[in-house]
Amino acid sequence: MITVAEAKALIAENIFTLDAVKLPIEKASRHILAEDVFAIADIPAFRQSSMDGYAIRFEDKDLPLFVHGEMAAGSANALTIKKGETARIFTGAPLPDGADTVVMQEKISLNDGRISILDDRLQVGLNVRGIGSEIKASTLAMHKGSFLSPAAIGFLAGIGITEISVYPLPTVSIIVTGKELCAPGETLGFGQVYESNSYSLKAALEQAGIYKAEVISADDDLEILSRIFEQALKKSDVVLLTGGVSVGDYDFVLEASRLCKVNQIFHKVKQKPGKPLFFGMKDNKPVFGLPGNPSSVLSCFYNYVLPALYQMAHKNNPVKEISAKLTDAYHKPAGLTHFLKGTYKDGLATPLSAQESFRLSSFAYANCLICLDEDSDHFEKDTTLNILLIPE
Repeated sequence: MITVAEAKALIAENIFTLDAVKLPIEKASRHILAEDVFAIADIPAFRQSSMDGYAIRFEDKDLPLFVHGEMAAGSANALTIKKGETARIFTGAPLPDGADTVVMQEKISLNDGRISILDDRLQVGLNVRGIGSEIKASTLAMHKGSFLSPAAIGFLAGIGITEISVYPLPTVSIIVTGKELCAPGETLGFGQVYESNSYSLKAALEQAGIYKAEVISADDDLEILSRIFEQALKKSDVVLLTGGVSVGDYDFVLEASRLCKVNQIFHKVKQKPGKPLFFGMKDNKPVFGLPGNPSSVLSCFYNYVLPALYQMAHKNNPVKEISAKLTDAYHKPAGLTHFLKGTYKDGLATPLSAQESFRLSSFAYANCLICLDEDSDHFEKDTTLNILLIPE
């Protein structure tokens, strides 16, 4: 067996970043830019008013000014003002020729078609957006490696970009093994349990922005599992298997991986839950063999799978590791790292009840995994230790 730290290092060393793809910007949110983006034009392309008010020549600010037309946003016809003239103007509208300043509508008085300016702090160029004041043509708009937030998508749309090169999120196949599993909603037969792992994994993947995840059920049969496994490797970037990863008579994941020519990187980690974890690679595609117990599946997913998926997409690990104080003393045998389902608030981490790997009820309330070092067996109250925050 290897340690948790060794397992994480081996995964990080073997993961490949997916090749960049072109996406329309409306589908690129939450991706990472795979190339620099440059502005294709000056934005704005004209001198633009940032206020509702009156466009003037600053040198005329002390004169009564005749209102000569108006300019609204989207005006297609140019307008020129001369000495002693002004134009009514609205936010986003182009400035008339001759104008260089906009006076707020609250800072004037209007009588008989003429305005007087009541702003003794008026400065030349006030309330005017210059040509290229957002960005100049051909200048760098966003760096390669930038995260495409909603604001970033809006910015790119606002400078006329329609398509960008990004690192895609991986596609995933989830292979669920076990003859004892029954679909929710069906009547349980003798010896059966409801299958929940695919539901947890799909929900966790969707939370991470990965919607291309196919679930396939496989009987505890080596030939069937191997055929399904091979098909999943052909059509997905990542394959996750749940159950069948131990060494029982009906655990065929290891043998199926050998038949499918998956290069085993490691099998078994010094941890609880999730000791039988398997990780391998085939043609730059990661394969994770997850234990069948529901808590083990999610614990391994947040520790190993989700960081790997994000690494493939050139994204930062969303599972944050922070320090917290333990609210209650805890005992465990030395020799394995323990990941306890817990709650974190205000710097304090509290272990929940029902820590057994088959019990998901406590995980449903957990917002963190409390990490207990493998070499220690006793942790006093107020001990400072590391926790993993489960993404919300």
